[in-house]
Amino acid sequence: MRFLLIDTCGSEGSVALANTELDDAVVAAETLPGRTASERLIAAVRRVMESRGWRLRDLTAVVVVHGPGSFTGVRVGLSAAKGLSEAGGVPLIAVSRLALLAAQGGGGVVHAVLDAGRGEFYFGEYRGHKRLREALLVIEDLLPTVAGGTVVVCEAKVAQALSQLSPRIVAEPGAVETLPFAMERAVAGEFDDAATLDANYLRRTDVEIFAKPKIAVG
Repeated sequence: MRFLLIDTCGSEGSVALANTELDDAVVAAETLPGRTASERLIAAVRRVMESRGWRLRDLTAVVVVHGPGSFTGVRVGLSAAKGLSEAGGVPLIAVSRLALLAAQGGGGVVHAVLDAGRGEFYFGEYRGHKRLREALLVIEDLLPTVAGGTVVVCEAKVAQALSQLSPRIVAEPGAVETLPFAMERAVAGEFDDAATLDANYLRRTDVEIFAKPKIAVG
């Protein structure tokens, strides 16, 4: 199986090519420094594809990390992946960034946490590759939720906020880390619909945003 892997959600973007018929499956990769994905992504995809002589129609699927993360980065990566999928007539696979982070936490139930800004955190609870829950939480709700479990983070700010829980600090996941998910989904024939797939922004609902505390009567 051949995959084009794309991630533009984090502090750096990345693209990679993988051929699972080879012992060393990742055959090309390129990093997009800083938050330059919007300017460099398509050119980087072209370079890695040309470096291996691959065409879009040769791919088993286009794989993209669809959030949560930088609003612009998520949008750029997802839009590009959808366009490439449709242009090549190949399937699309979307992977949560929280799933990639949780996968570095070992066995059992893992809590993955990312900074969402404004005192909020993206939270994912996973068992292996199976998502149990994802949510946008404030610190007061997050701490009791992750207490007692394996907590995995990749950002210094989050590690500091959760220091009392001794989180496992790992490298920020990128495009290459989507490969196990891509292989699993492709073998199962579980692909996403480019026409309906949305970004994984993990926003709070209007009910949560505008909810007011109840006032006790009597």
